[in-house]
Amino acid sequence: MKTALTIAGSDSSGGAGIQADIKTMTANGVYAMSAITALTAQNTTGVYGILESTPDFLAQQLDCVFTDIFPDAVKIGMVSSTPLIEVIGRKLRAYQAKHIVVDPVMVATSGSRLISQEAVAALKELLLPLAEVLTPNIPEAEVLSGLRISSPEDMERAAQTIGESYGCAVLCKGGHNLNDANDLLWHQGRSVWFQGRRIQNSNTHGTGCTLSSAIASNLAKGYPLEQAVERAKDYISGALEAMLDLGHGSGPLNHAFCIPDFRTKP
Repeated sequence: MKTALTIAGSDSSGGAGIQADIKTMTANGVYAMSAITALTAQNTTGVYGILESTPDFLAQQLDCVFTDIFPDAVKIGMVSSTPLIEVIGRKLRAYQAKHIVVDPVMVATSGSRLISQEAVAALKELLLPLAEVLTPNIPEAEVLSGLRISSPEDMERAAQTIGESYGCAVLCKGGHNLNDANDLLWHQGRSVWFQGRRIQNSNTHGTGCTLSSAIASNLAKGYPLEQAVERAKDYISGALEAMLDLGHGSGPLNHAFCIPDFRTKP
């Protein structure tokens, strides 16, 4: 069995972060492992508390994973402090990790910054150059490229700018009232569009975590990047179409929609 590691924060409500990553990796047929950057007290209505891991403890988690069950792919989610970013960068280089997918969680859908300018600088210097692919949304792609994105052509320019800056592929995710559900992959000097269908489901908590984890899972299984992205988009569409409805806010996806007993009953 192929293996994948998620480095991210814990979501106590199970819809995003480590929990979404593990569910996604399992549903996509790989053995999931985790290194937790922070505990959060959160649910579908918001985040109410955060307790970060210490750099030493995060390093210990990573050592335990890499020295025993070496991951075939690594997904990195939100890491909000420079010391933790430094630990992750150092360990991934030391162990020569492969198939690294970075979801550069920096800007909320509302446009609010989620990590400090200092941490963004550390992310750019220490983690992004290690990635095989980055998966920014529109606001994050604007931060990374320094460009304003208001059209599909802008997405292409921003993805190319980011990719050339960090030497990696870039999946610039649509949405945010731009380009519906179509995503743009800049890879090996060319742009490839992945056409999506807009699914009328307001329960979208954890979609970014889920997509990046699905891509990592398929890279771990040996699929080339374009096919890994296509398979990941199919998976997230199925998880949204299952129309799971839990909680009082923006609820989670049905990560287990493809498992018969977990299909939403009519």
